[in-house]
Amino acid sequence: MARLGSRFLFFTTSPRTPAKMIPEIQLLADRFGGKTWNNQTQNEFITALGESSFFEGTGSPSDKAFSVRDRINRAPKALGFIDLTPKIALTDAGRAFIYGKRPQEAFLRQLLKFQLPSPFHIEDKSILGTFYVRPYLEILRLIRQLEYLTFDELKIFALQLTDYRKFDDIAASIRKFRKDKAKYQGNYKQFADTIWTESIKRLYHDDIQVGKTKTRETTDSSLDKFIKTKKSNARDYADACFRYLRYTGLLSLEQKSRRLQFYADKLQDIDHILATVSREPVFVSDEKKYKAHLFCSETPVLYDDSKDNLIVFLQGKGVSSREELMKKNIEELKDLRDSILQKQLDDVILTQIQQLKTFSLYSEIIDTFKELLDHDIYYDAPLMLEYNTWRAMTMLDGGTIKANLKFDDAGQPLSTAQGNMPDIECDYGDFVLSVEVTMQHGQRQYETEGEPVARHYGQFKQSTGKNAYCLFIAPTINPAAFMHFYGLNKLNNVYYGGKTKIIPIGITQFMKLLSNSFQYLATHKCAPTPKEIKSFLDSVLAKLDVCQDENSWKDFIQQSVNQWLI
Repeated sequence: MARLGSRFLFFTTSPRTPAKMIPEIQLLADRFGGKTWNNQTQNEFITALGESSFFEGTGSPSDKAFSVRDRINRAPKALGFIDLTPKIALTDAGRAFIYGKRPQEAFLRQLLKFQLPSPFHIEDKSILGTFYVRPYLEILRLIRQLEYLTFDELKIFALQLTDYRKFDDIAASIRKFRKDKAKYQGNYKQFADTIWTESIKRLYHDDIQVGKTKTRETTDSSLDKFIKTKKSNARDYADACFRYLRYTGLLSLEQKSRRLQFYADKLQDIDHILATVSREPVFVSDEKKYKAHLFCSETPVLYDDSKDNLIVFLQGKGVSSREELMKKNIEELKDLRDSILQKQLDDVILTQIQQLKTFSLYSEIIDTFKELLDHDIYYDAPLMLEYNTWRAMTMLDGGTIKANLKFDDAGQPLSTAQGNMPDIECDYGDFVLSVEVTMQHGQRQYETEGEPVARHYGQFKQSTGKNAYCLFIAPTINPAAFMHFYGLNKLNNVYYGGKTKIIPIGITQFMKLLSNSFQYLATHKCAPTPKEIKSFLDSVLAKLDVCQDENSWKDFIQQSVNQWLI
């Protein structure tokens, strides 16, 4: 069981992306179901993960069992998808999440049941009585009552909602914050940080007074270090909360204002939840009853679990008659609903593509890349990089550009591509191009991206049967990663279908390619063609055999970027 020692809300931060849980839980249940969850199975599981096609990374080299516990004991166990005692077993909720048609629906049910404290999360004696809340439920309630919630409001105020009976006070604090910030236009960041610092000092006043300011994994007991650590933890929890709530499909996120708010057509869903789901934690001291409650795949009852509500929706879309719809069961009605929503999403994506191909969003796309480079994207930067790169490749026109990320019903990016496929697939007729993106930097970039990028390239080349290329895009390219791709490109490797054609470039270089294409459009009144894209790729790769080393190839890539289409 986990110990609660913090004075603000805890949200599961591993895995950060909900969809990444699905193949990991499935692997655990399939390969280790019925076994005891201990150091041996944990080490065997991390080995199996490392050998899988979807997992990125290798786990902690010094303590692989800890790496697995971090991924499984947190969200998968805490949300009731996997039972680890007495033996490893997939729960009914887990089965619905992994194998069901509607994983987001299954995920929402579990978020609504997550509570603090619980038999899985016990309070330390030092903070006994602090927690009495269903965190995700109360955050949803805050958003509904306040109409939206910003990232700053969540990390500064909402994380203090450790007891649902404090709800009105927290809501009042946020309203006051909104009113006061109007006086600090042009100096908002300093204002918000000052309020945040004061909030942490009040929350941990007793600890600070007696000098309990030393944090884990450091010998620094200074107040500044203590506050900095608390802020870092709060940012992580706020980010995790935003990601998990977004995965439900109920909420949109406006990146510029950093506002999380409900889609208008989801208000009836959320109002039903807030009116029917109990705010009280249950079975805090009874693990058997708590498990039965948490593992159930059918509770709490959602708005669309009502046959009448589904029929009203479908009739509103002109689908059949009420008499015909009444003959269908709930699952059949949900299938009809989902097909309608998918058609709507396809239309939304098509509209986005048509707009992108006009270059009308060029400035917005460039600005987003700049924000990513400046670390000014506060929510899920990897997802925004993947989405923005898809928009950029689509804007270049000339081919069929497919994003393997997941979109919500409104066409907003919801989660990144699964680990067993390229992030973006571009088909230009007689050749194809895979695009891989990452926000990773340093040695971590090489460790997590080196092999998967090449493997995805090889699989993509084999599946299409076409001449294949790959762009690897990151804020900066780590020297080890650059050397890795330089070496692979020069080797005839059967596993990757011969010599690879992987070109690593930084975001700034990619922006230059976009800038050149924008100028080309202005001059020639048309977008670059696949022929011009292929010419750039071929010219860069042709220099591999004549460049003295990877550094000279890097210099030539920069020259080619600068000169493309000029």
